Amino acid sequence: MAWAAEAPPRGRLRALLLLVLLAASAVLPRGARAVELGLKMPFSPRDVLPILPRQVAWPVMNTLHSAVDLLPSFVAAVAPGAPAPASWGGACFAVNEAAIELTPGDRNGTDVGGAVLRLKVKQHGVSVFLMPSGMLGTLLSLVDVLPLFSNTAWGQHSNLAFLEKHMGASFEKRSQPWVANIRKEDIQSGDFLALSKIRGRWGGFETLEKWVTGAFAGHTSVCLKDEKGDLWVAESGYENDKGEEIIAVVPWDEWWAMALKDESNPQIALLPLHPDVRARFNESAAWEYVRSMVGKPYGYHNMIFSWIDTIGDNYPPPLDANLVMAVMSMWTRVQPLYAANMWNEALNKRLGTEGIIMETERRGMSFDQLLTIPEQDEWIYSDGKSTTCVAFILAMYKEAGIFGPFAESVQVTEFTVGVQVDMSMHFIPSSFSHSSS
Repeated sequence: MAWAAEAPPRGRLRALLLLVLLAASAVLPRGARAVELGLKMPFSPRDVLPILPRQVAWPVMNTLHSAVDLLPSFVAAVAPGAPAPASWGGACFAVNEAAIELTPGDRNGTDVGGAVLRLKVKQHGVSVFLMPSGMLGTLLSLVDVLPLFSNTAWGQHSNLAFLEKHMGASFEKRSQPWVANIRKEDIQSGDFLALSKIRGRWGGFETLEKWVTGAFAGHTSVCLKDEKGDLWVAESGYENDKGEEIIAVVPWDEWWAMALKDESNPQIALLPLHPDVRARFNESAAWEYVRSMVGKPYGYHNMIFSWIDTIGDNYPPPLDANLVMAVMSMWTRVQPLYAANMWNEALNKRLGTEGIIMETERRGMSFDQLLTIPEQDEWIYSDGKSTTCVAFILAMYKEAGIFGPFAESVQVTEFTVGVQVDMSMHFIPSSFSHSSS
């Protein structure tokens, strides 16, 4: 059984309050009329749906959305000489205006040579993106991505092919047996486990994570022995019975049994600490830190910022800061709570404010510059300290004295899996894995 604290259940009172707010936002006036009456709600009904129970959210969504929503609605005609610009509001841009001005002709005596369309966007401005492969090429690219998440041999081969094509990785099929038995007695506190999943939901996610970060592992764990000599595995990202990803400490036998049953086909490497590093490892301090973190949520707050250190050099083409901002903006509208967990709180930490876009504009800072501001280990988020799998282990190493006199200058939340695996704190790995093909 995992040694982990349980998160408190959601109360019915909270759900009831959200339902009341939802009903109020649905019946109150919206737009200009709402402003006149002083009754404008700060959110739309769909904004609170992601945090409602599914039994409540789905019936409401079915009343707010239907198949006809795929068809565009007419806003206005932009015509020359109109008494006022056409205006509208939407999900992406708050207050918009459009007007057209005719330009005189410059040849053949024509009075009209063309027109200038002027757009006024009140919120985030306009970003233009081109799908470089055209419609057919884009559809074929989508076909290449979807198999990454398939929990089949097809999905596994697709993930390996993606890594070979986009990262230059090479894979050699091992001779049987594919599972190497090791003695628990040979594993010591502080020894590092690097995992790479290559099929199914997590296999597809890790493949894209590797492509973005440049790492060849997607998850990490660390081994610890207690006073009785029993072996445990500590990790950030353990999925509990409620489906929540938390920090937990699990007995080795239980952890290894789960790895053998994992349908994502994890490839696992054991990296023992180097003897010189092990000599500095304070096992008691390591346990004290780990116990203080058990039950806390996985560090989604700083997950994407650990690999963005420069304005343009950390993105694999065609990804760049403009596309990241566009995705963030759209996803914030679709899943506001998810966005708050993944980046909104972290961006506000960097600015010391609550208004990201307006504050960057006020400071004359570009969004790509904002993304490069380093994460700080001492930052406390709404749900506590935030550590990804690798940041959790490095924070434990930091508390255990591995970094010695340099500990204060090390920000562990800025590390990626790839950087951790590349560090010279470990021997050449003793590899073992469970593989079905």
